[in-house]
This record gives sequence, C-alpha cells and structure tokens, in this order.
Amino acid sequence: MARGPTRAGYGTGVGHVRTWMREEVMPVDKNILSQYIDACELIKETEEDIRRIKRQRKTILQDRVHGSMKEFPYTAQSFKIQGMAYSVVSEPGELEVYERLLEVRKADAERIKVQVETWMNTIPQRMQRIIRYAIFQKMSWGEVAIKLGRKATADSVRMEFQRFMEEK
Repeated sequence: MARGPTRAGYGTGVGHVRTWMREEVMPVDKNILSQYIDACELIKETEEDIRRIKRQRKTILQDRVHGSMKEFPYTAQSFKIQGMAYSVVSEPGELEVYERLLEVRKADAERIKVQVETWMNTIPQRMQRIIRYAIFQKMSWGEVAIKLGRKATADSVRMEFQRFMEEK
C-alpha cells in the first residue's frame, strides 16, 4: 500500500517500513517474538554440543596396566596404553552425522532469530525498547519504565505493550 513520502520517521507505524519515497505495510507475526528467546538459547546449547563433539573426537585416553614378562624371570612391569574411546572408533561416521544434525538445528534457530530482528525493525522505536527490556533482558515493568523515562509508569508501559500485542 503506497502513501506519500515520509520524512524522518513521521507517518510510519506498526507493520510499516520506509522505502524510497513510499511506505509499505509488512506482515507482522507477533508469535515469533515468543520463539526468539528459545532460539537464542538453542543456538548457545547447540554450539556447546558441537564443541563437545569436536573435543570427543580428539580425546585420547591413557591408562597404566601392570603385568609381568612372559619369560622367566617374570619381573613385574608397568605398561602405558593409550587410544581413542570405543564409541569414536566403533562407528567413525556417527559423530560427523550428529555434528551435521546440530549444524542444521543451529541454522534453523538463527533463521528464527533473524526473522525476529527483521520484525523488530518494522515496529516503532519505543516499542522496540519496551520489547528489548521486558522480553529479551527480562526486566520488570518498573525497571522498563525507569529506562524509558518521560514520566512512564510500570502500568502505563505494561498496558502499552499489551495493546500493541493485541493489535492486528
């Protein structure tokens, strides 16, 4: 839907994005906001799993065993043995398959994260700040009101957020 030219952010609102000399309405899916925090945590957890797999692949186990010579005079000796874990050696391609699976999971979570960041750029700056403080940084409504300033109260910020989320 094209309107007239916009100046310095005037005339843009929820679901609108400024383009060259016109304004377009972007589809707003507010449900992806709830997935953002889970996607961020999933990315962190998946990266840790990938690091763990890479460490497991490189891990060399060592041990000492005691035995004796097989010929007379049967003196006791200590032998140092080392090698890779049985799971790495028994199925060599299994770790690579699991690592690829984790990379796909990480890519899906990053896609959701980018969708939320793109959506955040289409909403008013004040609402961006409210969402960042209240949802992403998990601040209380009172703390958000203090951060916003301009005589904002905890209840006014909470109601502004609720009204925004109820809009279609």
